[in-house]
Amino acid sequence: MLNLLIMALLLLMISFIVMALSSLLSKKKSMDREKTSPFECGFNPMNSSRLPFSIRFFLIAIIFLIFDVEIALILPMILTMKTSNMLIWLYTNFTFILILIIGLFHEWNQGSLNWTF
Repeated sequence: MLNLLIMALLLLMISFIVMALSSLLSKKKSMDREKTSPFECGFNPMNSSRLPFSIRFFLIAIIFLIFDVEIALILPMILTMKTSNMLIWLYTNFTFILILIIGLFHEWNQGSLNWTF
């Protein structure tokens, strides 16, 4: 019990020392007017905030997110293959992949996958 308490206090002290050192080392000495302004995201705060944005980039980003979620849903299905009823598992995976393929062909027909501008 005493060893556990000593180990916990030692870990607490080490983490506190690391946090204090990182806080001291990360402070920047030179602060200018633009760095202290609340609009710090890479855009010039003196220009107009209404810059033209490409809708094609937005569509490609949405398609990427859809297929990223697809991977996140298919990976657990592989892990549950041994404990599931194989017929229901097969129908579920087939339906899921069929919906994704139909969506992919729809995006292809709409021209969202064309990379030329």
